[in-house]
Amino acid sequence: QVQLVESGGGLVQAGGSLRLSCAASGNIFSVYVMDWYRQAPGKQRELVANVASSGSTNYADSVKGRFTISRDNAKNTVYLQMNSLKPEDTAVYRCRMLQGGNLYWGQGTQVTVSS
Repeated sequence: QVQLVESGGGLVQAGGSLRLSCAASGNIFSVYVMDWYRQAPGKQRELVANVASSGSTNYADSVKGRFTISRDNAKNTVYLQMNSLKPEDTAVYRCRMLQGGNLYWGQGTQVTVSS
């Protein structure tokens, strides 16, 4: 079993920055993919970014150049650095791990960007 705990959300003004963290615990293997998703009220869940064990990353077009995903394998933690935040980035952000064919989700952290 794997547990994921997000932190780092909050209220920030447009143009500001936040860094989200997702700490994994439990049966962690060396090979896994970590995703950050977000969902705003009334909208579909959106994949924001992901990072593979190799370090390769992918980003949604809406966040390219503003968000950076990274991972610290020694700490089993993935980060999402969010810069130049916009009101449309307001959402609940959740991390998800794909490991050995199993999916694990965190509980989510609220990010609110005021204009």
